[in-house]
Amino acid sequence: MDRLDRGSDWGEPGVKDCGRQTQPVIGSTFLGSSLPEQGVVKNVLNTIGKPVYLLDITLLSQLRKDAHPSTYSGGHPGMDCSHWCIAGLPDTWNTILYAALIS
Repeated sequence: MDRLDRGSDWGEPGVKDCGRQTQPVIGSTFLGSSLPEQGVVKNVLNTIGKPVYLLDITLLSQLRKDAHPSTYSGGHPGMDCSHWCIAGLPDTWNTILYAALIS
């Protein structure tokens, strides 16, 4: 789901990764390319006979370049762009899921 490996994805072409990012992307547009996996998932869901609801948190997550532990890891070497900080973005996912379940 995550592709925050280039600053051009969020309007900062000189930045190479999400390290030292402490603010989310301003606005609601992700400048990076869409993921091919998104199209595959949507195509598969369209072929299923029973109704399926996809809680698509992709854009929401892509806009949170600040939510990776790399900046907050206490000086550990290397980038960690595949995990998310708790508390933070995963709590937002849970809130959206809860709202979808009770509605």
